[in-house]
Amino acid sequence: MPTVSAHVAVTLAAHVDHVFGVMGNGNAYVLDTLERRTSARFTPVRHEAGAVVAADAFHRASGRLAAATTTYGAGFTNTLTALAEAVQAHVPLVLVVGDEPTSGPRPWDVDQIAMASAVGARTYTVGRADAAATTVIAVEHALTYRVPTVLAIPYDVATLEVGPVPETPSPRLPEPLVPRGPFADGVVREIAAALATARRPLLLAGRGAWVADAGKVLGELADATGALTVTSALGRGVFPRPEFDLGVAGGFGAAGAMALVREADVAVVLGASLNQFTMRFGELFSPGTRVFQVDVAPAATHPHVGGYVRGDVAAVAEAVLRELTALGDGPAPLGQHGAPRADATPWRETVDVASARRHEPGDGVAPDGRLDPRSAAARIAELLPEDRVVVSDGGHFLGWSNMYWPVASPDRTVMVGTAFQAIGLGFPSVVGAAMARPDATVVLTTGDGGGLMALSDLESAVRVAGGRGLAVVWNDGAYGAEVHHYGRKGLAREPMLIPDVDFAGVARALGADGVVVRTVEDLDVLATWAARPAARRPFLLLDLRVSATVVAPFYEEIARVSA
Repeated sequence: MPTVSAHVAVTLAAHVDHVFGVMGNGNAYVLDTLERRTSARFTPVRHEAGAVVAADAFHRASGRLAAATTTYGAGFTNTLTALAEAVQAHVPLVLVVGDEPTSGPRPWDVDQIAMASAVGARTYTVGRADAAATTVIAVEHALTYRVPTVLAIPYDVATLEVGPVPETPSPRLPEPLVPRGPFADGVVREIAAALATARRPLLLAGRGAWVADAGKVLGELADATGALTVTSALGRGVFPRPEFDLGVAGGFGAAGAMALVREADVAVVLGASLNQFTMRFGELFSPGTRVFQVDVAPAATHPHVGGYVRGDVAAVAEAVLRELTALGDGPAPLGQHGAPRADATPWRETVDVASARRHEPGDGVAPDGRLDPRSAAARIAELLPEDRVVVSDGGHFLGWSNMYWPVASPDRTVMVGTAFQAIGLGFPSVVGAAMARPDATVVLTTGDGGGLMALSDLESAVRVAGGRGLAVVWNDGAYGAEVHHYGRKGLAREPMLIPDVDFAGVARALGADGVVVRTVEDLDVLATWAARPAARRPFLLLDLRVSATVVAPFYEEIARVSA
């Protein structure tokens, strides 16, 4: 007869097709049912944090819900950093865990509900009579609020026999948030009027625009107003006209592009939270720029915002387009809505966007004799397969991939760890992205510090991604972020340093091909690898021996503000 665990597994499999995890006493029976009775695919990882990270990365790369699973106690506590990241990043997933028996905690149990709550995740505990229904509620909560939920199975309940798995209703999900009321309508009209008369209009979009499927309408809005476009790091690729896109706003942006952003007289921010990094610590826009924001947050997220509309980005953008059409009494020529401008040519057609986006090419080899990371990043960009997903660990090296490696759309950038400022989540991110995008090359960018922290799941990445996997390790022998922040303040550098580690050798031991890269010419191995069919090549790890003396521009900003 089916058990409580079977009810959970079968019901969960109706809503997710991928589960990532580590088997233990608390989830053994759930995994048994998943394997034997459902079509959901289980992918094992080697650390419990990696289970949550893989489910997180799967969602970011596909937009679909995934689940993670671990045992109770130590298995659950190992997930907390990854769980906190998913909460901060608004990533829905379901974490299925064992829990203490209903009779009370054992010596190896902890208050898992309190711990999950401490990082912002809600726990739903199944019982004998409601396991299937509670599973649906956990799924519905995750999707409705775009957060992870924890689904807990008490140890003494897991194997109770409870009869056939009942039919359950589908999760009820909210419709896109449409702004209503005279105040919202007034701000929409104000945005349209400002764009219609702007000489230098700018649209800034973030991941929220992609979640709202607003790329097409934002492209129409940019065309209708002659606006230049720019994105947050998580919104890269959302606009359909790259020839008018300035790249990433903030520290990852090129100096010329950021100078153009400061020239904007009207900026409309769509689905971007305007965090301190995107805003360049308050210096992204000039003091005279009129800034509007559209988001689903309860209120504007930055004090520079002068007009705010709470609503779905696509719905609000369509409303602004309608207002623009009304102002011009029908479709008007590009940039000619509303009051006539002195300059008939739209701003975006008067600037050299390609030149503005250009980053420093680097010097090949830095003065200390090690590889210049800028030169390496630029060369790798020339060699990467076009169909790719770039996944990032956290650290100083973040700048190189975000500055030099373009991506086709926001779901091709997976940055697990940045919301919670965590490192060591890179290798398991490869697992989730590889399962989400079975035809794409998954490119990991990680540092030596984060890479060592996540090393338990290098095996998982090699096993799952195979010849579609490429890891780029920026190996500078240090925790670079700390060196560039605290080292320059005169603090002792010894705790920030890492002895030379042969990542290439470790990769080879786990079945991958590992290559130490000391010069730009050594990167030719990537061209050879990329030319081979994915099914006939191994996972490749490039161990880049880069100089710690070259500081990414975004970190120069952080150091300047922190000085």
